[in-house]
Amino acid sequence: MKKKVVIAGGGTGGHLYPGIALANALMRSDMDIEITFAGTKQGIESRVLPRAGFNLKTILSSGLLGKKGLSRWISWCKLPVGTAQSMCFLIRKRPNLVVGVGGYASAPVAFSAWLLRIPILIHEQNVFPGMANKWLGKIADRIAVSFEESKRFFPNHKVETTGNMINEELCRPREEFPATSKDPFNILVMGGSQGAHSINTAMIDALDHLDHRKNHICITHQTGEIDYEATRLSYEVKGFSADVRPFIEDMPKHYRKASLVICRSGATTLAEITASGKVSILIPFPFAAHNHQEHNARVIEAANAGELILDNELSGKRLAESIAQAMDEPEEMKKMEENSYRIGNRDATEKVRQICIELMGNAHRAAGNEKEPKGNYVLSCF
Repeated sequence: MKKKVVIAGGGTGGHLYPGIALANALMRSDMDIEITFAGTKQGIESRVLPRAGFNLKTILSSGLLGKKGLSRWISWCKLPVGTAQSMCFLIRKRPNLVVGVGGYASAPVAFSAWLLRIPILIHEQNVFPGMANKWLGKIADRIAVSFEESKRFFPNHKVETTGNMINEELCRPREEFPATSKDPFNILVMGGSQGAHSINTAMIDALDHLDHRKNHICITHQTGEIDYEATRLSYEVKGFSADVRPFIEDMPKHYRKASLVICRSGATTLAEITASGKVSILIPFPFAAHNHQEHNARVIEAANAGELILDNELSGKRLAESIAQAMDEPEEMKKMEENSYRIGNRDATEKVRQICIELMGNAHRAAGNEKEPKGNYVLSCF
């Protein structure tokens, strides 16, 4: 009998791509698995998943944190609607497992699973969990976290440190990849799946301070849709070699050739950087829930695997100084690359996959039929 897995959540690449990594791992280990994603129409999942060949069920849901007045009231109203949609979807789909990857759709799907007596596993990507995961931790059967520091927020008998799930290409030993080029010095700039205006602006301003190095620098820059055209034209005017894109599809390829990564500090981004053994300049998104991006970045800084620049301290001059230092100190960069690779987790997806297998095995036994499971099981990874 075909096993059915539902992966709920998304909104941003940081939530969605761990789910895609897990989906691919599950399908590689068992061809008799049907994967369906649950998310929202406004999230990145509505664009990425159809191209990746996955089915997507959309529900009505939005966040509450930081909203006030009418906007907050509308978000509250969406919750029961989204929960009802999730209930109907799960009853109709009858999955053996539901995988949530964080984002607005995860909470109503996981809560619906609990109402339907479907076991739940949640995955916390950041150092400090949000309110939804803290609450879901009380009803979940298992909890997987990316950072050891996160375990204290959840019941000890449920929680396990797995790391964050990433693309399998980034989990290969770095010995399989060619050595990073020192000339040209390859810089990968990105602000998450949606871009980051402050990083885009600072990087363009930094070019004026790096003009004498332009023949030794090659830049790949993910801008997001809004800043794409202006950023592309700025590189042309200033005479720098740059591959400017609204969104980068093949991240493993660009991580492999990068000498330095300039980016936000979402948990998935940091998991990818450290798995690749790359040195980073981290500029945390200042409005992230519970300031989790700064907490994430400080873990990397403490390991001497990257530099932290707060968004309100970011300028073209400051960024140019950090880039110049990285170019001028190859031995220190080599040490930082070693530190980054050392703290990277390249088996997180496999660990979570094993939890999935265990939960589905429990479902078989609970149903009293090893060959034909009758229980409905949900995995929710936030």
